[in-house]
Amino acid sequence: MKMRMKKIIGGFFCVCCLLFSQMTLRTEAAEPVSSPPEETSLYATAAVLMDADSGRVLYGKNEDAVMAMASTTKIMTCILVLENASLDETLTASAYAASMPKVKLYIQKGERYTIRDLLHSLMLESHNDTAVALAEYIGKQHLPAELRDKDTAEYTAEESKLAVAAFAALMNDKAAELGCENTWFITPNGLDATESISLEDGSIVQKEHCTTAAELARILSYCIRESPKSQDFLDITRTQNYSFSANSRSYSCVNHNAFLTMMDGALTGKTGFTNKAGYCYVGALTRDGRTFVVALLACGWPNNKGYKWADTKKLMQYGLDNYFYRSLSAEDAAFDENVLSPIPVRNGQTAVLNDTAYTSVGRGDSETEGEEEKWPEGLLLRPDEKIYVKYSAKNVLTAPVERGTVVGSIDYIVDDTIYKRESIITKDSVEAIDLKWCAVQIWNRFLCTR
Repeated sequence: MKMRMKKIIGGFFCVCCLLFSQMTLRTEAAEPVSSPPEETSLYATAAVLMDADSGRVLYGKNEDAVMAMASTTKIMTCILVLENASLDETLTASAYAASMPKVKLYIQKGERYTIRDLLHSLMLESHNDTAVALAEYIGKQHLPAELRDKDTAEYTAEESKLAVAAFAALMNDKAAELGCENTWFITPNGLDATESISLEDGSIVQKEHCTTAAELARILSYCIRESPKSQDFLDITRTQNYSFSANSRSYSCVNHNAFLTMMDGALTGKTGFTNKAGYCYVGALTRDGRTFVVALLACGWPNNKGYKWADTKKLMQYGLDNYFYRSLSAEDAAFDENVLSPIPVRNGQTAVLNDTAYTSVGRGDSETEGEEEKWPEGLLLRPDEKIYVKYSAKNVLTAPVERGTVVGSIDYIVDDTIYKRESIITKDSVEAIDLKWCAVQIWNRFLCTR
């Protein structure tokens, strides 16, 4: 009997332990990531997780370090070609383009290809020769007339380099337009390069082909969100297999962006590798109205090809678990217009300006009427993050005051960064006291008979 009782008690104890362990496992599995990955847990030397819609860096590791970026360069090459040519246009290959090192399509001098075919070659297989052929085609349009009209197949190596340099200038102009101050493009394919730049004061500086993780993420965000050719960019970079025929030959391109099948919502991306840059990657994921971009630089060297996928998944999962969309106009974040006070007006026919309003202005604090709205409607925030609203307005004005005059601003701030600015403007005008106004007042008050 005692033995039987011991077995019953022992069995009950085992069942309890098993149930407790299962509850613990379920609890741990359901618990979201509460803190960002430790820097030491990432393989990449530099890494960024970015909110693609606002450009806000949600996580950074050496995100502003200037480094080589290998073939992730080709996202800029692709978007510039899309913005400057149609997919059905054709180009002629030069000897210089054909001379590029592997990985390559093995184009030959004088062969003709469509832009569509070469962009798939560029982004799926990362072919270096197609990058140069595309760059020459766009860049030559910015050369002197005699080179613009010359058949690219007849270009000398130096003439081809001039066309590629003109394209690189477009790449750098676009980078500057996007606010990428530490990015410099020399090659359209991402091969490591250095060049000498002469400054206005006569000095010469050495520039390397480089970017930062934060700026690389910013460039991809532009490609998928802001560019007028964003859909074409996504259509090309999401294609798994692409075949085409040209010059009596057949070609087959396979997408090497393995991340596309690793996580639900994987959107696009580009790999890269050189001996100097190591393995690099930039990719995007969209889920539940949120779009994240991850950029990795120097994420291992052979034989560590899989490190970039581990880092990408870790950062994307951190974003999904911790960041949620919050509108800047949400009730608990929106500006309370009831705090707007009347503003005294010196020398005004009306002593106080009662009516003011507020309206959004474009980035760069521009107050130009008709400025295109570029502020985000909301941000991806952690539950513990707050949106602070800072209000400032002039204490007094001097007449005349025109309708629509900017008299203050409202800033929406997260982590000391302004993500939206609205201008406080006057709804009415206030004329200055002049002789005519004084005469009317004297007449009405003292001379007018009733």
